[in-house]
Amino acid sequence: MPQRITKGYKQLLAEAEAGITTLEVDQARTMLARADVLFVDLRDPRELEREGRMPGAFHCPRGMLEFWIDPESPYAKPEFQQDKTFVFFCAGGWRSALAARTAQEMGLNPVAHIRGGFGAWKKSGGAVDGP
Repeated sequence: MPQRITKGYKQLLAEAEAGITTLEVDQARTMLARADVLFVDLRDPRELEREGRMPGAFHCPRGMLEFWIDPESPYAKPEFQQDKTFVFFCAGGWRSALAARTAQEMGLNPVAHIRGGFGAWKKSGGAVDGP
């Protein structure tokens, strides 16, 4: 019997975006140099090599997010234990919307994500290191 998917990615994204803060690229750009903000790049290493990086962003592969946030996890990262605003981004804004919602549900606060992700950032002339 085939699988019956009852909730697709579009519904998941709509639900996530309804409960999180979504930043436009211009809003995110004004936050880049702030010491109280940490930009979190969720893309995989191949994407970073191919497309470049946002200067100063912390890289956290999406698959490790929950483990790196939780201070009780053996994989916990000190970057997520700071009193900061966390701005998530990925290539196009889908993974980051879901990640921001998950991080918020885990208690990380405040969080946001960038609409259109790194692609929108790059297209708008945002600073990029490499490739």
